[in-house]
Amino acid sequence: MKLILLSGGSGKRLWPLSNETRSKQFLKVLGREDGTMESMVQRVWRQLAASGLDQHAYIATGSRQAEMIRSQLGDVPMVLEPVRRDTFPAIALAAVYLYAIEGVSLQETVVVLPVDPYVEDRFFDRVAELDGVLRSSGAPLALMGVKPLHPSEKYGYIVPETASADAPGEAREEGTAYRLVSRFTEKPSEEEAKRLIAEGALWNCGVFAFRLGMLIDLLIDKQLPINYEELARNYERLPKISFDYEVVEQADAIAVSEYDGYWKDLGTWNTLTEEIKTGVIGNGTMCGESGGSHIVNELGLPIVLLGLPNVIVSAGPDGILVADKQKSPKVKELIGSRDDAPMFEERLWGSYRVLDCNVSDDETHTKVGLIQMHAGKQLPYHAHRLRSETWTVSSGEGELLLDGVWRRLRPGDAVHIPAFAKHGLLAVTDLTLIEVQIGADLSVEDFRETAWDGKDRASIGGGE
Repeated sequence: MKLILLSGGSGKRLWPLSNETRSKQFLKVLGREDGTMESMVQRVWRQLAASGLDQHAYIATGSRQAEMIRSQLGDVPMVLEPVRRDTFPAIALAAVYLYAIEGVSLQETVVVLPVDPYVEDRFFDRVAELDGVLRSSGAPLALMGVKPLHPSEKYGYIVPETASADAPGEAREEGTAYRLVSRFTEKPSEEEAKRLIAEGALWNCGVFAFRLGMLIDLLIDKQLPINYEELARNYERLPKISFDYEVVEQADAIAVSEYDGYWKDLGTWNTLTEEIKTGVIGNGTMCGESGGSHIVNELGLPIVLLGLPNVIVSAGPDGILVADKQKSPKVKELIGSRDDAPMFEERLWGSYRVLDCNVSDDETHTKVGLIQMHAGKQLPYHAHRLRSETWTVSSGEGELLLDGVWRRLRPGDAVHIPAFAKHGLLAVTDLTLIEVQIGADLSVEDFRETAWDGKDRASIGGGE
């Protein structure tokens, strides 16, 4: 069995802490028993490891999230989308990678699931049983549905067929109980949800399984490449369509297995705060009349909350949100049209935070940023065509390679890096820099990585 974990998201439902590069699954707001904080993706990968499934898992994601995943999980297997499309192209690319690059058998079961479900550990034991469900049912697709706790209007529903004890929809093997699917219903009214639950309907948690050969045959039928490099080159030509519409709704038969444990989609502030164990994360204070409220503060400034119950106050480099918890899901609608560049990004080497930016009358762009690097990590050797940079060290020590010459950097040191100058940086200790960028283009596209070409670092000795 192979697992494909889908990691995407526009980063707007948990604004301002989430953005284009740091979607909800990367926010470190979930407490562990040892008192440390972890993100949703860290929690899920830890649960996969506990069940032994991490050795068979791949994360399908966009290139903008790759560094964030490596920063939080280490060197895990990933299949990178060249551009953002939808779930069908992402799953197709991952399936072709398994087939053409990894040499996985066409008879292998592939299970697709979101990268961020909030579940009990035994959820993944049920995921592992989907191979048996495919085998027992003979259906080309097997889904996992969650037994509803209440008639929710937020989720899609899987409505199984009503089967008698000897009907073909009943399981033939122990541990592979399933029913065949009758239909799907998306986000019904509360009254309709009650009727669906009475019919035995299950919440659709986005988990499904198929034989690898089924999807490879489908791609051949659609005259799409099954060579990985060719598919990647033509990726943006693939239809921007969900796997549900392109595959699930076209299937002749679908089996569904029921999971009756805890499951929640922590996609909005009101649902996420139900699982946050402390009322205040970061620099904040609440009075007794603010019961049921949460403060999540990534800024250095203190936040004080007086007399406002059941609100979420979230503050980060991208903005500040103050909202009634029940109204908080509407934040995506309010900021959906904004296309602001992320003000905070977590990288493999540390993080980058924008402190200030402006444009002068002559169209010169200026940006001031805070670079924080982990000891032993390095900024790749690169150059910019359209901007210069000035770095000032505020704490820690590093080794700078500038146009082939090494230099030791210590607190208080400043270095100017003109346009076209090749430069890279190694953090000897945890290192903090203030960076000032000035130029006609400060975008991430003005970045050209090159090979390290300086002298051996030992040549810098203890001098400059």
